[in-house]
Amino acid sequence: MIVKLYDKAYKEEWNKLVNTSKNGTFLFYREFMEYHANRFTDHSLLFFEDDELIAILPANIDGNTLISHAGLTYGGIVANSTVRMGKMIKIFDLLFDHLKDNNLSKLIYKAIPYIYHKYPSDEDLYLLFRHGAVLSSRNISSTITLSNDLEYTKLRKRGIKKGLKNNIDINESNRFDLFWPILESNLRNRHQVNPVHTLNEIIYLKGLFPDEIKLFVALDSSKQIIAGSVIFETDTVAHIQYIAATEKAKKEGAVDTLVDRMINYYSSKRYFDYGISTTNGGSILNESLIAQKEGFGARGVVYDIYSVNL
Repeated sequence: MIVKLYDKAYKEEWNKLVNTSKNGTFLFYREFMEYHANRFTDHSLLFFEDDELIAILPANIDGNTLISHAGLTYGGIVANSTVRMGKMIKIFDLLFDHLKDNNLSKLIYKAIPYIYHKYPSDEDLYLLFRHGAVLSSRNISSTITLSNDLEYTKLRKRGIKKGLKNNIDINESNRFDLFWPILESNLRNRHQVNPVHTLNEIIYLKGLFPDEIKLFVALDSSKQIIAGSVIFETDTVAHIQYIAATEKAKKEGAVDTLVDRMINYYSSKRYFDYGISTTNGGSILNESLIAQKEGFGARGVVYDIYSVNL
Protein backbone atom coordinates (compact mmCIF):
# COMPACT_ATOMS: atom_id res chain seq x y z
CA MET A 1 0.00 0.00 0.00
CA ILE A 2 1.23 3.49 -0.89
CA VAL A 3 0.03 7.08 -0.47
CA LYS A 4 0.17 9.74 -3.19
CA LEU A 5 -0.53 13.46 -3.24
CA TYR A 6 -3.53 14.38 -5.38
CA ASP A 7 -3.13 16.09 -8.72
CA LYS A 8 -5.63 16.60 -11.53
CA ALA A 9 -4.43 13.48 -13.38
CA TYR A 10 -6.24 11.46 -10.70
CA LYS A 11 -9.55 13.35 -10.94
CA GLU A 12 -11.48 10.57 -12.69
CA GLU A 13 -10.19 7.90 -10.29
CA TRP A 14 -10.93 10.16 -7.31
CA ASN A 15 -14.54 10.78 -8.36
CA LYS A 16 -15.10 7.10 -9.12
CA LEU A 17 -13.88 6.18 -5.62
CA VAL A 18 -16.28 8.73 -4.07
CA ASN A 19 -19.16 7.32 -6.11
CA THR A 20 -18.51 3.70 -5.08
CA SER A 21 -17.35 4.37 -1.51
CA LYS A 22 -19.11 3.28 1.66
CA ASN A 23 -19.13 6.77 3.20
CA GLY A 24 -18.63 9.41 0.49
CA THR A 25 -21.04 12.16 -0.57
CA PHE A 26 -21.13 14.58 -3.50
CA LEU A 27 -19.26 17.15 -1.39
CA PHE A 28 -16.10 15.11 -2.06
CA TYR A 29 -16.31 15.22 -5.86
CA ARG A 30 -13.46 17.32 -7.17
CA GLU A 31 -15.91 19.68 -8.93
CA PHE A 32 -17.49 20.57 -5.60
CA MET A 33 -14.19 20.83 -3.71
CA GLU A 34 -12.64 23.06 -6.35
CA TYR A 35 -15.33 25.74 -6.63
CA HIS A 36 -13.38 27.63 -3.94
CA ALA A 37 -9.93 26.16 -4.66
CA ASN A 38 -8.34 29.61 -4.58
CA ARG A 39 -9.06 29.85 -0.83
CA PHE A 40 -7.11 26.73 0.15
CA THR A 41 -3.82 24.99 -0.50
CA ASP A 42 -4.99 21.53 -1.50
CA HIS A 43 -3.14 18.59 0.00
CA SER A 44 -5.54 15.73 -0.66
CA LEU A 45 -4.21 12.19 -0.43
CA LEU A 46 -4.86 8.97 -2.33
CA PHE A 47 -4.20 5.49 -0.92
CA PHE A 48 -3.42 2.70 -3.37
CA GLU A 49 -3.14 -1.03 -2.81
CA ASP A 50 -1.56 -2.95 -5.69
CA ASP A 51 -2.28 0.02 -7.99
CA GLU A 52 -5.97 0.10 -7.01
CA LEU A 53 -7.31 3.24 -5.36
CA ILE A 54 -9.02 2.12 -2.16
CA ALA A 55 -9.29 5.33 -0.09
CA ILE A 56 -8.87 9.11 -0.27
CA LEU A 57 -8.51 11.96 2.19
CA PRO A 58 -9.86 15.36 1.06
CA ALA A 59 -7.48 17.80 2.73
CA ASN A 60 -5.69 21.12 2.66
CA ILE A 61 -2.69 22.50 4.52
CA ASP A 62 -2.52 25.65 6.61
CA GLY A 63 1.01 26.30 7.85
CA ASN A 64 2.19 23.08 9.47
CA THR A 65 -1.35 21.67 9.82
CA LEU A 66 -3.23 19.20 7.61
CA ILE A 67 -7.01 19.76 7.69
CA SER A 68 -9.60 17.40 6.29
CA HIS A 69 -11.00 19.71 4.78
CA ALA A 70 -11.33 23.36 5.90
CA GLY A 71 -13.73 24.12 3.04
CA LEU A 72 -16.14 21.26 3.79
CA THR A 73 -18.67 20.59 6.53
CA TYR A 74 -17.09 17.20 7.16
CA GLY A 75 -14.13 15.25 5.78
CA GLY A 76 -12.08 12.25 6.82
CA ILE A 77 -11.04 9.05 5.10
CA VAL A 78 -13.41 8.06 2.29
CA ALA A 79 -12.96 4.36 1.52
CA ASN A 80 -14.39 1.58 -0.60
CA SER A 81 -16.04 -1.50 0.85
CA THR A 82 -12.80 -3.56 0.78
CA VAL A 83 -11.33 -1.38 3.55
CA ARG A 84 -11.78 -3.26 6.78
CA MET A 85 -9.89 -2.65 10.01
CA GLY A 86 -6.64 -4.22 8.86
CA LYS A 87 -6.43 -1.99 5.80
CA MET A 88 -7.50 1.10 7.74
CA ILE A 89 -4.64 0.55 10.19
CA LYS A 90 -2.21 0.62 7.24
CA ILE A 91 -3.91 3.71 5.80
CA PHE A 92 -3.48 5.58 9.09
CA ASP A 93 0.14 4.45 9.38
CA LEU A 94 0.79 5.82 5.89
CA LEU A 95 -1.07 9.03 6.73
CA PHE A 96 1.03 9.75 9.81
CA ASP A 97 4.25 8.81 8.01
CA HIS A 98 3.27 11.29 5.28
CA LEU A 99 2.68 14.02 7.86
CA LYS A 100 6.11 13.49 9.38
CA ASP A 101 7.85 13.27 5.99
CA ASN A 102 6.29 16.61 5.00
CA ASN A 103 7.05 18.41 8.28
CA LEU A 104 3.37 18.64 9.18
CA SER A 105 3.05 18.61 12.95
CA LYS A 106 -0.74 18.70 13.39
CA LEU A 107 -3.79 16.93 11.94
CA ILE A 108 -7.31 18.37 12.15
CA TYR A 109 -9.78 15.64 11.24
CA LYS A 110 -13.42 16.49 10.49
CA ALA A 111 -15.15 13.13 10.88
CA ILE A 112 -18.02 12.16 8.58
CA PRO A 113 -21.17 11.76 10.75
CA TYR A 114 -22.60 8.25 10.63
CA ILE A 115 -25.85 9.39 9.02
CA TYR A 116 -23.95 9.93 5.75
CA HIS A 117 -22.51 6.39 5.75
CA LYS A 118 -23.98 4.00 3.22
CA TYR A 119 -22.31 1.24 5.21
CA PRO A 120 -20.80 1.39 8.74
CA SER A 121 -17.47 3.25 8.51
CA ASP A 122 -16.23 4.21 11.96
CA GLU A 123 -12.86 2.46 11.78
CA ASP A 124 -11.24 5.89 11.45
CA LEU A 125 -12.66 7.03 14.79
CA TYR A 126 -11.10 4.07 16.54
CA LEU A 127 -7.73 4.73 14.92
CA LEU A 128 -7.86 8.41 15.81
CA PHE A 129 -8.16 7.26 19.42
CA ARG A 130 -5.19 4.94 18.93
CA HIS A 131 -3.13 7.87 17.62
CA GLY A 132 -3.95 10.10 20.59
CA ALA A 133 -6.54 12.33 18.94
CA VAL A 134 -8.34 14.89 21.09
CA LEU A 135 -11.94 15.94 20.48
CA SER A 136 -11.50 19.65 19.74
CA SER A 137 -14.99 20.57 18.49
CA ARG A 138 -18.42 18.98 18.77
CA ASN A 139 -21.41 20.58 17.10
CA ILE A 140 -24.86 19.08 17.53
CA SER A 141 -27.31 18.77 14.68
CA SER A 142 -30.95 17.71 14.81
CA THR A 143 -31.88 14.72 12.67
CA ILE A 144 -35.11 12.87 11.93
CA THR A 145 -35.02 9.13 11.23
CA LEU A 146 -37.64 9.13 8.51
CA SER A 147 -38.61 5.47 8.87
CA ASN A 148 -39.51 6.06 12.51
CA ASP A 149 -40.36 9.74 12.79
CA LEU A 150 -41.67 11.10 16.07
CA GLU A 151 -44.90 13.06 16.36
CA TYR A 152 -44.73 16.84 15.96
CA THR A 153 -45.28 18.99 19.04
CA LYS A 154 -48.52 20.99 19.38
CA LEU A 155 -46.63 24.21 18.62
CA ARG A 156 -45.33 22.91 15.30
CA LYS A 157 -48.77 21.55 14.38
CA ARG A 158 -50.29 24.96 15.09
CA GLY A 159 -47.70 26.58 12.85
CA ILE A 160 -48.56 24.25 9.98
CA LYS A 161 -52.28 24.92 10.43
CA LYS A 162 -51.56 28.66 10.38
CA GLY A 163 -49.62 28.24 7.14
CA LEU A 164 -52.53 26.41 5.53
CA LYS A 165 -54.96 29.06 6.75
CA ASN A 166 -52.76 31.79 5.18
CA ASN A 167 -52.59 29.90 1.86
CA ILE A 168 -48.83 29.34 2.05
CA ASP A 169 -47.71 27.45 -1.03
CA ILE A 170 -44.50 25.35 -1.09
CA ASN A 171 -42.65 24.74 -4.36
CA GLU A 172 -39.26 23.66 -5.61
CA SER A 173 -37.61 26.60 -7.32
CA ASN A 174 -34.47 27.80 -9.09
CA ARG A 175 -34.92 31.41 -7.95
CA PHE A 176 -31.86 31.51 -5.73
CA ASP A 177 -31.61 35.20 -6.64
CA LEU A 178 -34.89 35.93 -4.83
CA PHE A 179 -34.12 33.77 -1.80
CA TRP A 180 -30.53 34.92 -1.22
CA PRO A 181 -31.39 38.46 -0.01
CA ILE A 182 -33.70 36.91 2.63
CA LEU A 183 -30.93 34.53 3.71
CA GLU A 184 -28.27 37.26 3.80
CA SER A 185 -30.52 39.55 5.85
CA ASN A 186 -31.29 36.77 8.36
CA LEU A 187 -27.64 35.83 8.85
CA ARG A 188 -26.45 39.44 9.17
CA ASN A 189 -29.15 40.37 11.68
CA ARG A 190 -28.85 37.25 13.83
CA HIS A 191 -25.20 36.25 13.62
CA GLN A 192 -23.36 39.10 11.84
CA VAL A 193 -22.13 36.67 9.18
CA ASN A 194 -22.68 35.98 5.49
CA PRO A 195 -23.68 32.68 3.87
CA VAL A 196 -20.78 30.29 3.29
CA HIS A 197 -21.66 30.38 -0.42
CA THR A 198 -22.17 33.53 -2.44
CA LEU A 199 -25.17 33.70 -4.76
CA ASN A 200 -22.96 33.09 -7.79
CA GLU A 201 -21.29 30.11 -6.09
CA ILE A 202 -24.56 28.38 -5.18
CA ILE A 203 -25.93 28.92 -8.69
CA TYR A 204 -22.70 27.48 -10.10
CA LEU A 205 -22.89 24.44 -7.79
CA LYS A 206 -26.56 23.92 -8.60
CA GLY A 207 -25.56 23.74 -12.26
CA LEU A 208 -22.95 21.08 -11.47
CA PHE A 209 -25.17 19.09 -9.10
CA PRO A 210 -28.79 19.68 -10.14
CA ASP A 211 -30.07 16.51 -8.45
CA GLU A 212 -28.15 17.01 -5.20
CA ILE A 213 -28.80 20.71 -4.54
CA LYS A 214 -32.42 21.86 -4.33
CA LEU A 215 -34.18 25.05 -3.28
CA PHE A 216 -37.66 24.92 -1.76
CA VAL A 217 -39.56 28.16 -1.28
CA ALA A 218 -42.67 29.29 0.58
CA LEU A 219 -44.95 31.65 -1.31
CA ASP A 220 -47.53 33.89 0.33
CA SER A 221 -51.06 34.47 -0.98
CA SER A 222 -49.69 37.00 -3.49
CA LYS A 223 -47.13 34.44 -4.74
CA GLN A 224 -44.12 36.28 -3.30
CA ILE A 225 -41.21 34.26 -1.87
CA ILE A 226 -41.17 34.86 1.89
CA ALA A 227 -39.12 31.84 3.04
CA GLY A 228 -36.90 29.16 1.61
CA SER A 229 -34.47 26.35 2.27
CA VAL A 230 -31.50 24.95 0.36
CA ILE A 231 -31.18 21.18 0.64
CA PHE A 232 -27.98 19.20 0.08
CA GLU A 233 -29.13 15.70 -0.85
CA THR A 234 -26.90 12.63 -0.43
CA ASP A 235 -27.64 8.91 -0.76
CA THR A 236 -28.88 8.69 2.82
CA VAL A 237 -29.56 12.26 3.98
CA ALA A 238 -31.56 15.34 3.04
CA HIS A 239 -29.61 18.05 4.85
CA ILE A 240 -30.82 21.63 5.35
CA GLN A 241 -27.82 23.70 4.31
CA TYR A 242 -29.69 27.00 4.62
CA ILE A 243 -33.12 28.08 5.83
CA ALA A 244 -34.38 31.64 6.16
CA ALA A 245 -37.63 33.57 6.34
CA THR A 246 -39.03 37.09 6.45
CA GLU A 247 -40.91 38.37 9.49
CA LYS A 248 -44.14 37.95 7.55
CA ALA A 249 -43.29 34.30 6.90
CA LYS A 250 -42.76 33.65 10.59
CA LYS A 251 -46.08 35.26 11.52
CA GLU A 252 -47.99 33.31 8.86
CA GLY A 253 -46.62 29.85 9.68
CA ALA A 254 -44.59 29.59 6.48
CA VAL A 255 -41.49 28.08 8.11
CA ASP A 256 -43.35 25.23 9.80
CA THR A 257 -45.28 24.57 6.58
CA LEU A 258 -42.04 24.57 4.56
CA VAL A 259 -40.21 22.17 6.88
CA ASP A 260 -43.19 19.80 7.06
CA ARG A 261 -43.44 19.69 3.27
CA MET A 262 -39.72 18.96 2.88
CA ILE A 263 -39.82 16.18 5.49
CA ASN A 264 -42.63 14.50 3.57
CA TYR A 265 -40.92 15.08 0.22
CA TYR A 266 -37.84 13.20 1.44
CA SER A 267 -39.69 10.34 3.15
CA SER A 268 -37.74 7.77 1.10
CA LYS A 269 -34.39 8.91 2.61
CA ARG A 270 -33.00 7.44 5.81
CA TYR A 271 -32.54 10.80 7.50
CA PHE A 272 -33.66 14.41 7.36
CA ASP A 273 -30.95 16.55 8.94
CA TYR A 274 -32.11 19.94 10.14
CA GLY A 275 -28.59 21.28 10.75
CA ILE A 276 -26.54 22.37 13.75
CA SER A 277 -27.70 24.66 16.56
CA THR A 278 -24.27 25.46 17.98
CA THR A 279 -21.55 28.04 17.45
CA ASN A 280 -17.98 28.57 18.64
CA GLY A 281 -16.96 24.97 18.00
CA GLY A 282 -19.99 23.64 19.85
CA SER A 283 -19.45 25.50 23.12
CA ILE A 284 -22.53 27.70 22.64
CA LEU A 285 -25.94 26.05 22.17
CA ASN A 286 -28.95 27.94 20.83
CA GLU A 287 -31.56 26.24 23.00
CA SER A 288 -34.61 27.85 21.41
CA LEU A 289 -33.38 26.91 17.93
CA ILE A 290 -32.75 23.27 18.79
CA ALA A 291 -36.13 23.08 20.57
CA GLN A 292 -37.83 24.29 17.38
CA LYS A 293 -36.13 21.52 15.41
CA GLU A 294 -36.93 18.91 18.02
CA GLY A 295 -40.58 19.95 17.65
CA PHE A 296 -40.54 18.13 14.30
CA GLY A 297 -39.25 14.92 15.92
CA ALA A 298 -35.55 15.58 15.34
CA ARG A 299 -32.94 14.33 17.82
CA GLY A 300 -29.21 14.87 18.26
CA VAL A 301 -26.40 13.83 15.91
CA VAL A 302 -22.90 15.21 16.50
CA TYR A 303 -20.47 16.64 13.97
CA ASP A 304 -17.06 16.02 15.52
CA ILE A 305 -13.63 17.50 14.81
CA TYR A 306 -10.49 15.86 16.22
CA SER A 307 -6.94 17.13 16.46
CA VAL A 308 -3.66 15.22 16.74
CA ASN A 309 -0.34 16.84 17.59
CA LEU A 310 2.57 14.82 16.30
